[in-house]
Amino acid sequence: MLAKRIIPCLDVTLDEKGARVVKGVEFVNLRDAGDPVELAKRYDEEGADELVFLDITASAHGRKTMVDVIERTAEEVFIPLTVGGGIKSIEDINEMLSAGADKVSINTAAVKNPEFVREAAEVFGSQCIVVAIDCRRNFDLGKGKYFVELEDGRKAWYEVVIYGGRKPTGIDAVEWAKKVEELGAGEILLTSMNRDGTKIGYDIPITRKISEEVKIPVIASGGAGKPEHFYEAFTVGKADACLAASIFHYREVEIEELKRYLKEKGIPVRV
Repeated sequence: MLAKRIIPCLDVTLDEKGARVVKGVEFVNLRDAGDPVELAKRYDEEGADELVFLDITASAHGRKTMVDVIERTAEEVFIPLTVGGGIKSIEDINEMLSAGADKVSINTAAVKNPEFVREAAEVFGSQCIVVAIDCRRNFDLGKGKYFVELEDGRKAWYEVVIYGGRKPTGIDAVEWAKKVEELGAGEILLTSMNRDGTKIGYDIPITRKISEEVKIPVIASGGAGKPEHFYEAFTVGKADACLAASIFHYREVEIEELKRYLKEKGIPVRV
């Protein structure tokens, strides 16, 4: 069995102070968590399997991803680095890979132009293309959606949102996951807005549903608060990797300690 991956996420914004890692709850109320290059270096040393660097305001502000910060980050880390935010062309992807990224994450641009995913996979290979799916629960039980049973027995479908969660699309997340796999995406980064920053656990119903519907790896994101949440995402949620931010940034959970816990529970991890 392939080893399950633990992936810290750097949500980065750009302001008058420069690039800063931030973390909020359900994509809002952001607070500062440090310098992205320093945090990336720390996670590399602490045994993270990969890093995800998301420029979370690039698409909303209509600017390109911060290349210089990617270059400085790539110089400091020796684990795979995925970069996302504001990537909307083949030239953007080439620029990120040239700056030191191993993979790119596409979200808003993929929704607006699905053929971009196919083109990117053909040019760079599926292994380089991660499609990020941000979604939230929708209880409007109309026709033509994948209804998922929630923890409390209610049913909902999950709606894809773009521009950092600012705009709902009406697209069903399960349908979209199957579509991007067909288009050539090599991996899905699945974030439930309902759980983002809450620390109450990953959104298991949608993680499991999408993991069962696609053959490509699914990274669970949103809601990690303690080691048990990772175990649940890997076992019940069937995720291939788990991404987390604030619990690592503020040292609420140490990566080495988390991996030791998972290994003792029978989860294959690299230690």
